[in-house]
Amino acid sequence: MDYVVVGAGAIGGTVGARLARDGHEVLLCDADPEHVAAVNARGLELEGPVEELTVRVPAVLPDELPDELGAVLLAVKSQHTGAALDAIAPRLAPDGFVVSLQNGVNEPAIAERIGEERTVGGFVNFGADYLAPGRIFVGGEGALYVGELDGRDTERVAQLVRDLPDAKSTSNILGYLWAKEAYGAMLFATAVSDLAIADALAEPRYRTLFVRLAQEVLRVAPVPPEPFDGFDPGDLDGSVDRLVEFNRRSAKTHSGIYRDLAVRKRKAETAILEDLEGPLLQRTLELIHQIEDGGRACEVGNLELLAAYARLEEWGPRLNAVITVLPPAARPAAGPLHGVPVAVKDNINVQGVVTTNASTVGVPPPAERDASVVARLRTAGAELLCKTNLLEYAAGSVNPAYGMTFNPRDESRTSGGSSTGSAALVAAGVCDLALGTDTGGSIRIPAAYCGIVGLKPTFGLIPLDGVFPLSQSCDHVGTLTRTVAQTAALVSVLAGRAIELRPVTGLRVGVLRRQLDDPDLVPAVRERVQEAIERLGAAGFEVVDLDVPELDLVDESLGAIILWEAWDVHRHLFERQAGDYGPNTRALLELGSRVDDETYRAGLAGRKRVTAGFAAVFDQVDLLAGPTVAYPAPAEDPPVGTPEGDVEGRYTGPYNLAGNPAVSLPCGIAEGNLPAGLQLAAAVGNDELLLSAARVYEEVSA
Repeated sequence: MDYVVVGAGAIGGTVGARLARDGHEVLLCDADPEHVAAVNARGLELEGPVEELTVRVPAVLPDELPDELGAVLLAVKSQHTGAALDAIAPRLAPDGFVVSLQNGVNEPAIAERIGEERTVGGFVNFGADYLAPGRIFVGGEGALYVGELDGRDTERVAQLVRDLPDAKSTSNILGYLWAKEAYGAMLFATAVSDLAIADALAEPRYRTLFVRLAQEVLRVAPVPPEPFDGFDPGDLDGSVDRLVEFNRRSAKTHSGIYRDLAVRKRKAETAILEDLEGPLLQRTLELIHQIEDGGRACEVGNLELLAAYARLEEWGPRLNAVITVLPPAARPAAGPLHGVPVAVKDNINVQGVVTTNASTVGVPPPAERDASVVARLRTAGAELLCKTNLLEYAAGSVNPAYGMTFNPRDESRTSGGSSTGSAALVAAGVCDLALGTDTGGSIRIPAAYCGIVGLKPTFGLIPLDGVFPLSQSCDHVGTLTRTVAQTAALVSVLAGRAIELRPVTGLRVGVLRRQLDDPDLVPAVRERVQEAIERLGAAGFEVVDLDVPELDLVDESLGAIILWEAWDVHRHLFERQAGDYGPNTRALLELGSRVDDETYRAGLAGRKRVTAGFAAVFDQVDLLAGPTVAYPAPAEDPPVGTPEGDVEGRYTGPYNLAGNPAVSLPCGIAEGNLPAGLQLAAAVGNDELLLSAARVYEEVSA
């Protein structure tokens, strides 16, 4: 025999058939008895737009190989290399050699087994698929290179070039193989979806993902990678466009990896993902394993998730927004949030993950179960993307071990707290949905600073179990999103009941004049909020000025309640680890330790009066409107309990005290690229009305 092909599937079968067509003596060897039997009975058929060919060529099983082998073309899947060499190595003639035509960089392992002098590298990039026993589909042409591992020119390489159709020699075969691994990483990502290779590569929102996957491979390549078939390691961005065209010319629309996962339902060839370190390579491998195990199907949502991971890799460290990246998990095949990535503030439990609260104090073991809101996200088919940074224990200040999260609108400023990481990721476009918590404005303030939509719902609408408390009387789980419609969809899942946006007209909007006349309100913010209120009027809402006299009670009552309840939660932790809290958190808790029970009871009484005051006002108007926060994002988060901190939460805290739903909406630029926020509030339980009105504002201000 001139050549023995071990692994007569898509690549090996195509090469073997073409060699036989050209008059060479070829023996095919494959571990699939049905394939071997079909080839012996009917010949090997190549079909497709590239070539229609049937050749009569003998085929054997591995244990039927001849006792002495000369030139062996090895084309088994990389995970089967060891088993194939078990059959080849004892039979290899003294001058015999093995040419690897496999995916992956298998040559070093082959050389270790049989010797470098008997190992030849091969690179194959034409498109072929195994269809059925005895049948192979050839969909597109591509490069084929062979070369010695040490780069020498040898007669056997020259002979291979003469014999193998369209083959070329190279002195850097490993460079081609590593370049193909980088391209292969892109193909692995396309395979978790049901998109054709060209369609996936052509989608602009996935470009960063594909480029970063290739970069993770090339970063560890031990040799200079070589360009081929439009893929240029020196121009990865341009490579994506060229690879789109290369794959559009091929009738092979999907990779063999996809066919293994979606059609054949078998383990895919993932050696490169398993052998290399890289966050996106790892996430791709995890998704493939989820598909193999039946926890997912090949669908576009998987590619969307990988693209979100790619954005997370770019923005998470840059903004210091992420504490834990969450691996992909099995999820339902459908649901209202099917395949939508969601970030989760790290004071909310996710099963199996430590809830750090962005603190070195009292760090618990991994959570035994999901918080209710997280369990509802999973049931709705959402993707849990990451746990996000926050101000320490949501108490208004940074623990130095975790640091401040930066604002994507201006990275010299804070993104606001305490739901700081969630807001930053949504504003940066990493994900459209995130969970936060709000005790005095901790969702709405960062939403205003970052120019997104932040909702604190009616107190009690969304369950709090599995959320580390700051103040049981004022804590709310809420949402940070890019649009009001997304807010409604997310709240519907979290609340366990539909929140429907409906057309609203003629609503009566009360403007809190004391807030607009507040001397601490920055003039530019005042102007943007006034313009926003005028837009509501132009949209058909009736705008009236009014006051809520009970607002005079808010600062004292809210402060007493939060400080007393925070101390009640942290008392035992503080006694053991007071020195490990961030300095401003420690100062806040020390203040809490000095709030006596009488002061706390007075705070609760004040809360009732404030709640009654708002209820009376909402008998007169449908909505209240005013600024979310008095100024654009500052350089640092002002600590709770300081004059600066009191100003920051002045307009948001009243709704925590009274339990009313309140939303912050972006309403224009106040300074540089920093936005101002318009806050709308409604009567307790009127979350649907509030969000329906918010959507009207969103539409008229677009």
